[in-house]
Amino acid sequence: MMIVFLVGVGAAAILTGFSLSPLMLALTLTLLGLFTAIYHPIAGAMLAANAGPRLGRRMGLNGVFGNLGVAGAALITGALTQYLGWRWAFFLPGLVAMTVGVLFWAMVSDGAGVGSKKGGKAATIPRALVVRVFAVLVLVIMTGGVIFQAATVSLPKLFDERVASLASSAAGIGALAAAIFTVGAMAQITVGQVIDRVGLKGAFMTVSAFAAPALLGAAYATDWLMLVAAGGIMVAVFGQVTINDTMLARYTDDEWRARVFAVRYFLGFATAGAAVPLVSVVHERAGFSTLYLILAALGGFVFIGSLLFPRENSHRQAVPAAAE
Repeated sequence: MMIVFLVGVGAAAILTGFSLSPLMLALTLTLLGLFTAIYHPIAGAMLAANAGPRLGRRMGLNGVFGNLGVAGAALITGALTQYLGWRWAFFLPGLVAMTVGVLFWAMVSDGAGVGSKKGGKAATIPRALVVRVFAVLVLVIMTGGVIFQAATVSLPKLFDERVASLASSAAGIGALAAAIFTVGAMAQITVGQVIDRVGLKGAFMTVSAFAAPALLGAAYATDWLMLVAAGGIMVAVFGQVTINDTMLARYTDDEWRARVFAVRYFLGFATAGAAVPLVSVVHERAGFSTLYLILAALGGFVFIGSLLFPRENSHRQAVPAAAE
């Protein structure tokens, strides 16, 4: 499935670059989205099944590389669009993805995604506790998904309006956005280490506490203060991804993990789909200040979710099981 993902994404990206009409562009982007959807449930379950005792750190490290792709997208897209045209922003990544797919087929064995059946057993955890954990997770996924998508989609345009004195070209704005995305991505390693040392609840409360204040600051900040607020937002939203994935890995069996990851990302991406029209409509009618006030309110719900999450001694039994 990872090979299908890599080759399919690459081919769909190249087809998107060849689009000659809005309809063809919509169809090829839909195809690109279908292949992209393969990645998270497969790769997340594969990683969790083989993570070993340092589950949080492994999830964080994986998240760093994934979100460096988000950071690189802003930089690479800006540069390719400015110097070669928008089609190359699809051609080049498509060729790279297909090449990686061929290398994956040649270098990774078929059994690489099969973990021990002892990993992440949730049978010893009381049913009520599991229900509470997943109720909190659903709340965070749905609100956090909107925040994540809205922030990553709107940030380059927000920079275009608020930090024009620091960068005036598409490549320059892309470089600033890439730098901020990188800050958030690298923070995931720290978040993963915090999870392993102080537990999920402590890490959850700490990370979620950044979201609302940073989003509130971004509603009104400009220039350097805008960059600081944006950095706080990215630390919060990227760090939350690591926390969410670690929750799932600790509270689900290997047998169910791929399906649970699939549901987790279905909820996240389905909810996040509302973020794009939200950004468009609110920005057009009321500007970015109102948009980020709305996101700050959603960030408050994420923090409430962290308060409702069980204390560490309530799910301590899950940690050894996940580490075996």
